[in-house]
Amino acid sequence: MDYQEENYWTERYTNGNTGWDIGYASTPLKTYIDQLGDKSLKILIPGAGNAYEAAYLWKKGFHNIFILDISAVPLADFLRLHPNFPKYQLLQEDFFKHSGQYDLILEQTFFCSFVPTEKQRYAYAKKMAELLSPSGKLVGVWFDIPLTGDMEKRPFGGNKELYKRYLGKYLEVVRLEPCHNSILQRQGKELFGIFQHQQ
Repeated sequence: MDYQEENYWTERYTNGNTGWDIGYASTPLKTYIDQLGDKSLKILIPGAGNAYEAAYLWKKGFHNIFILDISAVPLADFLRLHPNFPKYQLLQEDFFKHSGQYDLILEQTFFCSFVPTEKQRYAYAKKMAELLSPSGKLVGVWFDIPLTGDMEKRPFGGNKELYKRYLGKYLEVVRLEPCHNSILQRQGKELFGIFQHQQ
């Protein structure tokens, strides 16, 4: 466990310093979830925070969902709100040390939470590829905002070319385009993407 990262995020959750938290499942991911048919999919949501997408999936009958966060605080809050959710599917772990194989990984601006070094961003992309089953998909929303020189101001920015550079080294880019259904305050600031192993 990276205790520096754990302490950083625990402090932010404890102090309510979570400006990215919109309080419900984001529209782009909700729309994607709505067209999924196979309820047996094994799904990982890394850096899940309050995991609104997991709650939405659970309500729709997807029960093979694993919620991962480096801080115990949002996981405890999720369990308090959803006491029937299996505890063993709540994972307080360092994403980079997690092991498993998933049919679907849902990304909600998780990439933008890491300090934006080349090493860190390539490590993220490589780990995503390792966690996907051979036919699995990484689907999500990435911020389309400038990357400033401030190494403390999270979430960090990115753009289409940058994501394709990192993720494209390990996965095939199926789709990466501006979100047409972002919430009002994020319109023009998000990309929706689908990535998978080379077929």
